[in-house]
Amino acid sequence: MTEVANSNQLMAGKRGLVLGIANDHSIAYGIARALHGAGAELALTYQGDGFLKRVEPLAQTLDCGLLMPCDVTDPDSLDALFAAISDKWGGLDFLVHAIAYSDRAELSGRYLDTTRENFVQTLSISCFSFTDLARRASELMTDGGAMVTLSFLGAHRVMPSYNVMGVAKAALETSVRYLAEDLGKDNIRVNAISAGPMRTLAGAVIADGRYVHKYAGEHAPLPNALDLNAVGNSGLYLLSDLSSAVTGEVMNVDNGFSLIGIPRPPTNGD
Repeated sequence: MTEVANSNQLMAGKRGLVLGIANDHSIAYGIARALHGAGAELALTYQGDGFLKRVEPLAQTLDCGLLMPCDVTDPDSLDALFAAISDKWGGLDFLVHAIAYSDRAELSGRYLDTTRENFVQTLSISCFSFTDLARRASELMTDGGAMVTLSFLGAHRVMPSYNVMGVAKAALETSVRYLAEDLGKDNIRVNAISAGPMRTLAGAVIADGRYVHKYAGEHAPLPNALDLNAVGNSGLYLLSDLSSAVTGEVMNVDNGFSLIGIPRPPTNGD
């Protein structure tokens, strides 16, 4: 297993908001854990009492300074969240956006059969929410800052049962580039992590998720199992001063799987 970055001073004095932790297998949790280990102070969110029961114990392990409900489809909820952050800290140094949603019934079969309702909902929650959050967060980043969102290879290549989510992730990656240009003058950096297939709650929604996970593990150049620490450390890099000249990028953290076109044929004995 990849070790968590062990510098407990890298993010000392930094305060940030992490959205999207569902359980201890969430990529958002892996990033939050790395940030906490590097000295950052965190604010976390949850949606509904069902998720509060899962997130609250994790928030305690992260010495969370603020735990707030948040519905990214409700402007009043977002306003209340950022008002609370402003009251508590007066500013913000980083933002982690790890939120995506689509109707599970439409993440199988054909993309052609996507409904208008689910298309709009998927793009709103999985893509526009990042722009909506970035606008509010940037107003609190008076001394500069950094933002990270999560993408996936399905933004560029057809993946089994990814369908409209691939379209949403493609729009999200384009949003990263436009936001990076918009906010660069304020010394705010905007990047994305495209993690390889992992066993997460979000991945479990994908009908062929297990097949994709197995295939990626068998054909990625690096043989190590992709874990939360590896992705978390990459998030820490993009949110820390180590990446002070990096913005508008999509970092593949997938053991090299995204560079493979056609895997090598099996050799004798395989």
